[in-house]
Amino acid sequence: MQKSVMIALGGNALSPKNESGTIYQQFAHTRESLDAIMHFVALEYNICLTHGNGPQVGDELLRMDLTHRDVPPLPLGVCVAQTQGSIGYMIQQSLQNALKLEYIDREVVTLITQTIVDSEDPSINNPEKFIGQIFNKDEANRMAKQFGWVIKEQNEGEWRQVVSSPLPQYIEHGKSIQTLVNNGIIVIASGGGGIPAYWDNSGNLEGLDAVVDKDLSAALLGRVIKANELWIITDVDKVCLHFGTDEQQQLADITLTEAINYNEEGHFQAGSMRPKIQAALYFLKHHGEKVVITSIAGVKEALNGNNGTIIRN
Repeated sequence: MQKSVMIALGGNALSPKNESGTIYQQFAHTRESLDAIMHFVALEYNICLTHGNGPQVGDELLRMDLTHRDVPPLPLGVCVAQTQGSIGYMIQQSLQNALKLEYIDREVVTLITQTIVDSEDPSINNPEKFIGQIFNKDEANRMAKQFGWVIKEQNEGEWRQVVSSPLPQYIEHGKSIQTLVNNGIIVIASGGGGIPAYWDNSGNLEGLDAVVDKDLSAALLGRVIKANELWIITDVDKVCLHFGTDEQQQLADITLTEAINYNEEGHFQAGSMRPKIQAALYFLKHHGEKVVITSIAGVKEALNGNNGTIIRN
């Protein structure tokens, strides 16, 4: 049987912090990102892709705030659905073109995916998930006052809006995704962590205004489709201990037990590397073989075992 891989592509990979994020820039970065994904195609992996949407969904909310007097605004859950479709379109089209150039006959599909969460998850009343653009403190306070945002400092001098981020409990359409992946179709699913939804008292699905962490959703979806490997593509080549200090130490090849210990020692920042490590631990707990955390540029060498942080079961 061919190996299957679950790949989680960061939203900042398509819209870096230092750019305005025009659609032309996002398409350009999508094509750059997919150069790395083509390495998995060349090795004939069965592939499921997911992606973040932090910058993009924040921009959608800002559009709603700026135009609410002229156009009825859409809630956050619907903005997640919109970015899932638009980013999926960019990835799907760019990947189809890349496959065509290599004369590879594989289809690419995007599935609009709902993620079931607990409507009483404690995080709903404690927003911590960073979305949207970066502001200095004065700008952020002005936006918060004008639009009713909750804001927090992500890095020193960098302030962003934060929203609720409940834990994913179940990925809808898992059987369909697994069937497609196992038949060699490249599937883009659960984008932005999936559209948050819950079952109400009448047994009906209802949307929820939140954003689910895409790495945690990727780990859950990887379990659902029985992926062998989980790759988390972020903006660093390797995970570090004592990040940002004089004692900073890169991690290369570590065991599941070591990863658990480092996490319990508090080495990983909430809202940054910690969810990625938690996703890795979940995936490996449920029969995954290995997790790789690296950058887009580091993928090729990581496939050869010469880059990235590799956590093995």
